Amino acid sequence: MVYLKTDEEVELLREANLLVGKTLAELAKVIEPGVTTKQLNTIADTFIRDHGAIPTFFGFPNPYGSPFPASICTSVNHQVVHGIPNDTPLQEGDIVSIDCGTQLKGYCGDSCYTFMVGEVSDEVKMLLTTTKEALYKGIEQAVVGHRLGDISYAVQTHCEAQGYGVVREFVGHGIGKKMHEDPQVPNYGRRGNGMLLKNGLCIAIEPMIAMGTKDIYMQEDHWGIVTRDKKPAAHFEHSICVRKGKADILSSFEEIEKVLRDKSL
Repeated sequence: MVYLKTDEEVELLREANLLVGKTLAELAKVIEPGVTTKQLNTIADTFIRDHGAIPTFFGFPNPYGSPFPASICTSVNHQVVHGIPNDTPLQEGDIVSIDCGTQLKGYCGDSCYTFMVGEVSDEVKMLLTTTKEALYKGIEQAVVGHRLGDISYAVQTHCEAQGYGVVREFVGHGIGKKMHEDPQVPNYGRRGNGMLLKNGLCIAIEPMIAMGTKDIYMQEDHWGIVTRDKKPAAHFEHSICVRKGKADILSSFEEIEKVLRDKSL
């Protein structure tokens, strides 16, 4: 069942999503070689709870009976999604995709950003750039009167034009009082196909793009998803509301990217 959101609900979703952006910006301040993803998880968990929200990822169930044991997903290098934070220090040249969710005043926020650890190769930078571009190309299609497949097609064609693999098994989703609602939002599809987009539809668009093959497998912890060829993958996500003419982006990368700019000076 797809629920369209009222203007009041959209503002509550925006509040939860902006907290996600602020949380990711706090992590951006400390991401560097030597930091562990478990340390990042502690910072995120504290920051979210200090702002009166709940980290929605913690305890999230999966079909294998293994509740997610952390408050953020930290997927390093060839991990695509759902990486569990651990004690392994990040190294120069790594990338880490940090997916974060909050529940605030009964509504959910969900966003992801892929960070560079120190200096990374030009090849990896291009993967990140293309994946983020694909996110915004998908968002451009999220307007009243378009179809769900228009979003999917925009993401897929932009990434495949660069020779990248578009992961099929994991998709975007509706968002509201629950973190995952209908409809599913694939990153591949046909233009003009799928559900008609209506005003007030709130969805999370999240390209998960691999430098090599799109083929993936699940790690033994029943959470981490990695590329079969062990080439790196990137993941960017915004939660948005479908509107006439132009989508309303509810989450934000602004504070994250301000931190990153300041660190590079």
